Amino acid sequence: MTVLKLIRDCLDALLHPSARYYALTSARHRAFMAPRLLGSLAAFAAFPVYLALRGAPSALEVGAFAWLIAPILLSWFLSRTGRYESAHVLSSLALAGLVMMVAVTTGGIESFAAAWLVAIPMEASLSASRRVVAFASALALSCAVALIVASSLGLLPEANASARAVFMAFGITSATLYAAALAFGAESLARTGTALLNVEEDRYRLLARNMSDVISRHRRNGAVQFISPAAEALLGTPVSRLAGHGLFDRVHVADRPAYLTALSDAARGGEARSVEFRLRRDTQRARGSDFIWVEMRCRPLAQTPEQPGVPESEVVAVMRDVTDRKIQEQALDLARTAAEQADASKSRFLATMSHELRTPLNAIIGFSEMIAQEDVLMIDAIRRKEYAQLINDSGQHLLSVVNGILDMSKMESGNFEIAPEPFAPRGPLLSCCNLLALKAKESGIDLVTRAPEDLPDMTGDPRAFKQIVLNLVSNAIKFTERGGTVTVSATVEGSRLVLRIADNGVGIAADDLKRIGDPFFQAGKTYQRRHEGTGLGLSIVKSLVALHGGEMTVQSKVDEGTTVAVALPLAFTPPAEAPPSNIATLNPALRSGIQDKTWQVKKSA
Repeated sequence: MTVLKLIRDCLDALLHPSARYYALTSARHRAFMAPRLLGSLAAFAAFPVYLALRGAPSALEVGAFAWLIAPILLSWFLSRTGRYESAHVLSSLALAGLVMMVAVTTGGIESFAAAWLVAIPMEASLSASRRVVAFASALALSCAVALIVASSLGLLPEANASARAVFMAFGITSATLYAAALAFGAESLARTGTALLNVEEDRYRLLARNMSDVISRHRRNGAVQFISPAAEALLGTPVSRLAGHGLFDRVHVADRPAYLTALSDAARGGEARSVEFRLRRDTQRARGSDFIWVEMRCRPLAQTPEQPGVPESEVVAVMRDVTDRKIQEQALDLARTAAEQADASKSRFLATMSHELRTPLNAIIGFSEMIAQEDVLMIDAIRRKEYAQLINDSGQHLLSVVNGILDMSKMESGNFEIAPEPFAPRGPLLSCCNLLALKAKESGIDLVTRAPEDLPDMTGDPRAFKQIVLNLVSNAIKFTERGGTVTVSATVEGSRLVLRIADNGVGIAADDLKRIGDPFFQAGKTYQRRHEGTGLGLSIVKSLVALHGGEMTVQSKVDEGTTVAVALPLAFTPPAEAPPSNIATLNPALRSGIQDKTWQVKKSA
């Protein structure tokens, strides 16, 4: 073992730098140099023995031994240049030259040296190059044809009949030994290649099983040619089901165009592409599935030299789960939106309060100063009563504003409590309409009430019910022009009482309809308001309806009117878990492009 290690170390020292860092390449270089160096050294060591037994050598024998320097020169050439194929070509030429030199002087095609022509292509097979093997085969055939032609034309001397048998035995034996050495070299290279392949496969399996990213190979149309085992852990399904268009079938329908576009652009453009999309993942719970976000980076797959000009380019892609990052981005977006809404609410609050508080306070201060003047006795009773009424009205308006703000604050903090109890809704409904009938009459508006006498009892907070009706009906009267009509109706649909307040007033624009119900928001710009109010009425109604487990829808067209429908359950059921804010949100039921917009108010979840 020490001798073999010494020989291996010497060969490693002769390797070209380009071959030292690749195990298979270095093994091929060693397999080329070792037999040539050892064979030449053995031949030179046997030359004195040959002289002692043979005597003075002939010119042919001296030339044959001198030719043995060629393998040493070939090893030196490979060690200096690292050109493995060129070294094999030169080796084939050297061996063919030696065989032809011996065969020409020892009988031509009948010479013992002719058998060595077979070794030329066998030796070239170790190069692992088709061009070298083809060249060596053509060279060996050319030499054989040349010997046959020369022998048939009598251009070559005949071999000594007495020595033919000895030379033939020597030639066949030496050729067989050399072929055996080549066979062992080929087997050694094959064993080295297999061992390296097993090492690479083990390394790949280690990476594939422990790497969370999914590596896949696709056609331009998205069909999967190969996908790594990490996909099974990511998607919860066997890899075999993802082959072909199995992965595409799991892409969210809305994300499929982006998925295919990225693969197509990478295959066509020759540049890397990145895309994010959703994939359906199978879950163990109740055999269900959900979607996860993945990021896929794809680039064109380089064509191998063995397959140039492939008509359809392929793409290699790397996918990773980015669901947590998308959740964080969505949370940031929600937080940013909430902050923007809070800032907008603050601005609306300041703009509204500056108007709603300043106007009645100015009236209170102004008329109270007039009454407090020394010549107050000169003011008649009718004028004093008018001033007192204006002060009272302004105070009541301030009180309603403050009460609305307090109620909204309680609802936003979740501290607003309702006291549900059984009651008949028809009485409170008629009572609220009667209270607002005078206001409607003064405004020249017809108030129509349709409340069937057989309305069933319901469970809820009677005070909250009255506040819902008063706010909705007063809003309808406020935004209806003189000569208009406001209709209040109550019906039972299934297990819910449905109140509908319809008017033929100014209506609400589509842009404003999206924000109806936000605290302190009023349709139209603040500086263009034609009606008093804080914009809290509909927000309070939304929250009260949500606290009762009901729903509210608003339908409106500009210059045609508005219809508000409130559906309250006849049997009150408290929410299972109180939300942090009882303010409901508006969600569009119809998308843009439709003039008639319907918005549904649902309880916060």
